[in-house]
Amino acid sequence: MRRYSSLRSELTGYAFISPFIIGFIAFTLIPMFVSLYMSFTSYNLFTAPEWIGLENFKKMFFGDPKYWNSVRVTLLYVFIGVPLRLVFALFVAMILNTGSRMVGTYRTLYYLPSIIGGSVAVSIMWRNIFSNEGVINHVLTIIGIGPVSWFGDPDAALVMLISLSVWQFGSSMLIFLAGLKNISPEMYEAASVDGANPVRKFFRITLPLLSPIILFNLIMQTISAFMTFVPAYIISKGEGGPMDGTMLYSLYLFRQAFMFNNMGYASAMAWVMLLIVSLLTAVLFLTSRFWVFYENEGGK
Repeated sequence: MRRYSSLRSELTGYAFISPFIIGFIAFTLIPMFVSLYMSFTSYNLFTAPEWIGLENFKKMFFGDPKYWNSVRVTLLYVFIGVPLRLVFALFVAMILNTGSRMVGTYRTLYYLPSIIGGSVAVSIMWRNIFSNEGVINHVLTIIGIGPVSWFGDPDAALVMLISLSVWQFGSSMLIFLAGLKNISPEMYEAASVDGANPVRKFFRITLPLLSPIILFNLIMQTISAFMTFVPAYIISKGEGGPMDGTMLYSLYLFRQAFMFNNMGYASAMAWVMLLIVSLLTAVLFLTSRFWVFYENEGGK
């Protein structure tokens, strides 16, 4: 009887988690294996896949300059945009870490860009703001810098894309704010008694105690940045211009898959992207032992 009751309890548990298991297998695991198979084939969506071995990867690494340009643009976007977003998020979180009665309202207002930041409407708005007659060029003209050809200069176009990424700092800001709330005020009071100034408190108390949260935000925002697609697609009208200046990896993958019907090549690109993100994540985890502080491990 007891054995029957235990089996019934286990089956009940499996029944409750079965929707997730079925969904994971049907919509994640199986498509991943199908994509892995297609990465070794020539497949144009209209005919049966033809096995070609490593030809997609050879073309990618040795015969496609546009691919390497998309890698370069994406790495610039990630390595510039992610640190700027985290710095800005931490700065705003420290400002909001006060006892003001309006803090709740400020948090909501600052978080809104993260909710709507990746939408088509916001990307279109960003295009209008940075257009030749937009607000940004108007302000630059007033201060004497002159209008910038945001859609004619590939470097300026990438800066425009990065600025949109930085604007979406709300989620990181809320996580930083939660971490700041967990730092005991007594530590700052003790530091003040010892004569520490605000800068010293920030580098000796705030940053070390926030380092696990910084690691989490850094990993999550890095992964998110590699997957950025909608802003680049809308701002460049799907072309990645000017002169492939906004041709992010995900956008080039999309063009290969659904504009040029090179689904096999796009699948190979997707797996290389997965390996790149996995490698960067592993590097962050391995190096975290040198700069992430855990109280319960004595700083190690």
